[in-house]
Amino acid sequence: MKIKLVFILLFATLFSFSQQTDYVDFIKIKADIGFDVSQNKIYGEFECLFEVLKKTDSIYLDAVDMRSMKIRMFPKNKKSDFIGRGEVVNSYDGKKLWFKHSFKKGQKYRLKFFFFKNNPKKALYFIDCNDNKDVTSSDSDSHQNCIGKQQIWTQGQGKYTSNWLPSIDDMNDKIEFDLSITFDSDYEVIANGKLTDKQTNKSTTTWHYDMQKPMSSYLVALAIGKYNKKVEYSKSGLPLEMYYYPEDSLKFEPTYRYTKRMFDFLEEEIGVPYPWQNYKQVPVKDFLYAGMENTGTTLFSDSFVIDSIAFVDKNYVNVNAHELAHQWFGNLVTETSGTHHWLQEGFATYYALLAEKEVFGEDYYFWRLYEYAQELLEQDKAGKSTSLLDPKSSSITFYKKGAWVLHMLREKVGDTPFKQAVKNYLLKHQFKNVETNDFIGEVEKSSGEDLSEFVSEYLKSDDDFFLKRKVKEILYQQVDVEIGLRVLRCGMGSKLDFEKERNKIKFENLFEDSLDSKAKVQLFGELLKDTLVDKNELYVKAFDSKDIKVRQSIAQNLTKIPSELKADYESLLNDKSYITIETALFNLWSNFPEDRKKYLDQTKDVIGFNDKNVRILWLTLALITEDYEAENKKAYFDELTSYTSPKYGFEVRQNAFQYLSQIQACGEVCKENLKQATNHHNWRFKKFAKALLKQVEQ
Repeated sequence: MKIKLVFILLFATLFSFSQQTDYVDFIKIKADIGFDVSQNKIYGEFECLFEVLKKTDSIYLDAVDMRSMKIRMFPKNKKSDFIGRGEVVNSYDGKKLWFKHSFKKGQKYRLKFFFFKNNPKKALYFIDCNDNKDVTSSDSDSHQNCIGKQQIWTQGQGKYTSNWLPSIDDMNDKIEFDLSITFDSDYEVIANGKLTDKQTNKSTTTWHYDMQKPMSSYLVALAIGKYNKKVEYSKSGLPLEMYYYPEDSLKFEPTYRYTKRMFDFLEEEIGVPYPWQNYKQVPVKDFLYAGMENTGTTLFSDSFVIDSIAFVDKNYVNVNAHELAHQWFGNLVTETSGTHHWLQEGFATYYALLAEKEVFGEDYYFWRLYEYAQELLEQDKAGKSTSLLDPKSSSITFYKKGAWVLHMLREKVGDTPFKQAVKNYLLKHQFKNVETNDFIGEVEKSSGEDLSEFVSEYLKSDDDFFLKRKVKEILYQQVDVEIGLRVLRCGMGSKLDFEKERNKIKFENLFEDSLDSKAKVQLFGELLKDTLVDKNELYVKAFDSKDIKVRQSIAQNLTKIPSELKADYESLLNDKSYITIETALFNLWSNFPEDRKKYLDQTKDVIGFNDKNVRILWLTLALITEDYEAENKKAYFDELTSYTSPKYGFEVRQNAFQYLSQIQACGEVCKENLKQATNHHNWRFKKFAKALLKQVEQ
């Protein structure tokens, strides 16, 4: 046993001096996958095709805490010339499955084996599958344990796909993945590529998905759940498959609003056709992030499944555009390492913003750039600015500084050279890996400019304070709304600048219809800080504006409500904004105890976002309001407590836990659900649950 361990360690150490991609090219991976939901188990038959680039005596596959059996290897296109156990040695160190053989340069091989994995701790998640078991199902039919709205989905970003599927974690090895997945016929199964066949048996269906182009393994994805879908077609004829829960048919349009328009825009703007066979989007419960750009198959948090009222405050448009842009920037061309991460996130952020400009207009675009700059300047003031080429940079740097650099680069070299460079860059390096010089080189070629100084100042520098000068310089040239321009000057300048500008602004025109909503809110906030302004007069003017974002700002800023503004403030409960309703309800309930019943009656049927923000607040207020529907108190308490259950998304649960804790009503059921939450796969929710559990148990 000790000899074997020494061999594995020595073998791995010797091999690590060079990258496997120098010796071996994995061309294609096929996997036939099944699940035993009762044990959170994935299993299947694995087959891969690889070519030896240099003579070597070893190769490996990444496979974390996985079991394999019946390993067989053949020269390509030969089924009888099995390389037997005497000729190939395989060993396993818990992370890599090693194969030792006299591999010949230029030879292609096929490797086949069975694998299984119990309880993946990363990358593949069984959501609620064992909370509502069908106890009548047999072990042989264990997939039926996953009933109701339960799901299985993957998230492989980083180097995690090998936690559920043998693969190559190195993003520099692009591989064609074809998945066949067998599951309960009552469920939809979605994966990368084109669905080429569905084979239905007595109670299961096997879904066959084919990818035609190679990709990095972190972009492999599958999702299983109860879904309906609608298909639209892009201007170029590509199918856009949009999935939704059957009960959310009325939320389909606001959730996926502008999808086709943004898809068509990006194809035209980028100048390179969408590179994959189709585009699928799937909402999933308790996702780790807002969304993930798996190749041709974006998974996103179902908290973005919204109705038309929620669209004003929380919508999927930006995430939608961002993950779509990644299909070119990140998926078609992929960074070689974290040093060049901005080539993915900066580009996706920038092109998402261009798509939003197409939808919401130019003012929106420049206000978003302004907000990005403010975040970067705050980061700079905190001493946390880093180079765009620092692999340890923050998301703010990769995403928002990256977007700003692209905006400035386009301004510097001109629209036509910039677009030509992007097109050349993508076509030249498609299905390959890239570094920053690959892109900058194309811009230099198309523009005829030497960009070494630009790269040094904006990509390599760890000082973001340049933005203060550049924001003024660029935004002053672009924003043509006079008052909005003054707001920008105020925001980027000093308090003295604002005092000078304030007197030039006609108070009665502050909230005119032609002024951008973001400009109104910004200016409203600045005027609230001004000691020379009559606040009540300002609030009256703001109420009259009818701008939903300005009115929302009133609710958030005016927490002590003067009696003369009570009637105007009560009108906020009728606004088409769940944030406004939630905030106004709490403030009115707090300020006017004599009218609490009226406010509760008025908002009794409002649910709010997917996290039930208004409903959970309403239940809490109903419970602690004396003499309000005493006969229903228990029902309200039970409903509020039920929202802590694992069957709800973690956003709903977190809201319910917080309110029950605040009113000191987290009972035994609540505490048990809170303990369960301390093992949740979402680390932010897990951290929240652990901290709150300590408080409620004191």
